[in-house]
Amino acid sequence: MDHLFFIPWHDLLMPKPSWAEKVLRPVLVYLFLLLLFRVASKRELAQATLFDFLIVLLISNVVQNAMIGEDNSVLGACAGAVMLVVLSGFLNRITANSHKARVILEGNPVLLVHNGKVVEDSMRKEAVTRYDLFSNIRKAGLVHLSDVAFALLELDGSISIIRSQDAKSPANCLPPEILAALGQDPRVSEAHESASGRPAGQAGRSGLATGGR
Repeated sequence: MDHLFFIPWHDLLMPKPSWAEKVLRPVLVYLFLLLLFRVASKRELAQATLFDFLIVLLISNVVQNAMIGEDNSVLGACAGAVMLVVLSGFLNRITANSHKARVILEGNPVLLVHNGKVVEDSMRKEAVTRYDLFSNIRKAGLVHLSDVAFALLELDGSISIIRSQDAKSPANCLPPEILAALGQDPRVSEAHESASGRPAGQAGRSGLATGGR
């Protein structure tokens, strides 16, 4: 009867591989998936079709063995989970404080519509269909393309719609990359990390003053 209540505590808690391997495995898988989704279309990240659900489900199963190996220990799983949280928090902090790091890791927002005209090159490059774009325009309560001042594909794959009646100058909430693409002074933008330490509007006034010289 004793074997019915016997618990192999060492096998239950301690990982079979080394601690270094338990830490390294999830890091390598995380970085690979980060690179994989980085090169994928941003719009794919925001969509929730049946195909996307299947991809996420299958990828999670495919990489599971690579992350845990032959180990099912409790402390091994905890070590892997902690490492993933730490790595994610580290990358979030880097992208929050460095514009260059954000561009490398997450990319830039993309202009899809400007003053009622669809930017076809951006649509093709980002694999955004007209149905998808116009669906988001309708969700914004608009039925005329001419009423759209800007439509932006954001970093998370969502599409932001700015009405023409709301587009006031200077458009300092637009990303500097978008302003540069429009031929405007990107220093007007306050939507970047270097402007976070200044009072609201200072970056815009500084950019306008510099641009006027």
